[in-house]
Amino acid sequence: MVWDVLRDLESSPLDEKHKALFRLVDRINKGSARLQPEDMQPARAAGWTDEAIYFAITVCALFNFYNRWIDASGVHAMSDEAHREGGKRIATQGYGGS
Repeated sequence: MVWDVLRDLESSPLDEKHKALFRLVDRINKGSARLQPEDMQPARAAGWTDEAIYFAITVCALFNFYNRWIDASGVHAMSDEAHREGGKRIATQGYGGS
């Protein structure tokens, strides 16, 4: 499903509520300085609370920050295998597991 969403959100099997949130995140990524209060309305109309929208904005901002920090600082990308292993660990132990 992730690849379907990344390829084409609108034709993906994602439900309409989540599509509305991803549309907002896309708008944030493409022009956060141009956002207006009414840009939040479609996400609200789909059932998202202001708190959930705030969290989506925060996650979007943090990923943008982190990606730019990684690019500029020269930190090397993890291998596909390291990502798979990390995913398994998070699935069984959560983010705080060691």
